[in-house]
Amino acid sequence: MSSGQPSDNEEPRADLLREEDEDEEDSDEDKSSTRTSSPQEGCESAEVQGSSRLELAADGGTGSGCRSSSACDSLFSWICRRTIRRGPFVDPARDHFRTMTRLYSSMSPATDSVNLTTQTHGAVFNLEYSPDGSVLTVACEQTEVLLFDPVSSRHIKTLVEAHEDCVNNIRFLDNRLFATCSDDTTIALWDLRKLNSKVCTLHGHASWVKNIEYDTHTRLLVTSGFDGNVITWDTNRFTEDGCPHKKFFHTRYLMRMRLTPDCSKMLISTSSGYLLILHDLDLTQSLEVGSYRILRARRAPLSTEGSSAGSRSGGSRHTIDSKTHPHREGLSPRNSLEVLTPEIPGERDRGNCITSLQLHPKGWATLLRCSSNMDDQEWTCVYEFQEGAPPRPPVSPRCSLRLTHYIEEANVGRGYIKELCFSPDGRLICSPYGYGVRLLAFDEHCAELTDCMPVRTALLREVRSIYSHSDVVLTSKFSPTHCQFASGCLSGRVALYQPHF
Repeated sequence: MSSGQPSDNEEPRADLLREEDEDEEDSDEDKSSTRTSSPQEGCESAEVQGSSRLELAADGGTGSGCRSSSACDSLFSWICRRTIRRGPFVDPARDHFRTMTRLYSSMSPATDSVNLTTQTHGAVFNLEYSPDGSVLTVACEQTEVLLFDPVSSRHIKTLVEAHEDCVNNIRFLDNRLFATCSDDTTIALWDLRKLNSKVCTLHGHASWVKNIEYDTHTRLLVTSGFDGNVITWDTNRFTEDGCPHKKFFHTRYLMRMRLTPDCSKMLISTSSGYLLILHDLDLTQSLEVGSYRILRARRAPLSTEGSSAGSRSGGSRHTIDSKTHPHREGLSPRNSLEVLTPEIPGERDRGNCITSLQLHPKGWATLLRCSSNMDDQEWTCVYEFQEGAPPRPPVSPRCSLRLTHYIEEANVGRGYIKELCFSPDGRLICSPYGYGVRLLAFDEHCAELTDCMPVRTALLREVRSIYSHSDVVLTSKFSPTHCQFASGCLSGRVALYQPHF
């Protein structure tokens, strides 16, 4: 009716529809209790049943136009029931997982991505998107930084001689400012609005600078290098001549350093197989470790039981008390240091090197790429953060790591570091795999890590493998805003991957 109000003669029909709906709900519940098919089949059957109910409500058996409002009511009630009802067929989150799985399973190299290469810049060591996804930056072996529009695959600019040696890492501070670091021991700040020259150059490291992080709370830039130093730079007071800096931490065999998303922890990986965690992080203070005894400590045997202390902690655990850690004097709760020997599958009796270190975007887990000390095996491992009250506060560590998922890698391109990454929602992992990449998930539905936490260590599930390079892939990166990711290889080519429809 034009007024939109139901007439008196429509009320019996509405009651009938409600009775039919209740009967259908009862039958659906009976079916769900006896059905043994997969959740996917259940979703499809629910959609078919819903469409048949809509058709019945639409024609009403008589084809009269006066029942159109009842059809709308039926549609609305069916959508409401489908949204709030529990069961395998009506879970919107599961439909989203399935959609994302299909979407990422169809990822293929973009046609225009073959143009993302030149003959001069050498191997691609790092890829980084701007926070708004509008710019893709590429760190190259031959002193250059490339900038691309990832949507149109158009080359924007090449920063020729951005450094005097290999460019190793790029980090955006916001949508316009980004930092680069190099084997020339310097860090450079750049502004997308004025790329003809650097904003400033930062000097302070004594060896190759390999990693850049940024604390958004304090606006401190944090860098690490093969000199073993972690240095903080106060970007609130930078000038053309640089900005104030100080050494925050030092350790031997340093490979990679990361901050958790909330900047409450710092993780440091080493080439000797140790993982250092600084809890309750305070970057405004400096730390000095006077003894390296813990870094040369003998590896404790790992238990094979999933419920044992060794497995729950992910390996042997060492702590530093107030006698060996100067900053712990006075029992300060900040910057407490934990040193772990992460459990590596197949590496119980041999040492290993942690070459790549990434963190889950929600801070739930850490992602490691490890290789044996003989360099004949390579693994991708996921470790869950185990939060809990320390047994002897505040000296004991605040948490430890538990190995939840792993997979063996191709171990192609020995000696080169392969940088893997999480997707923006944390459901997928993109891992360099030989001459291509693999998309890995925690289960077959690409579910959240917290929704599919295994009792025992499980294998990562392969969603898709894509081989699009003619050389070993060294780095990969997901776009923060688009359904897209990129990879770069040893010969200098960058490939963009998008859904194929």
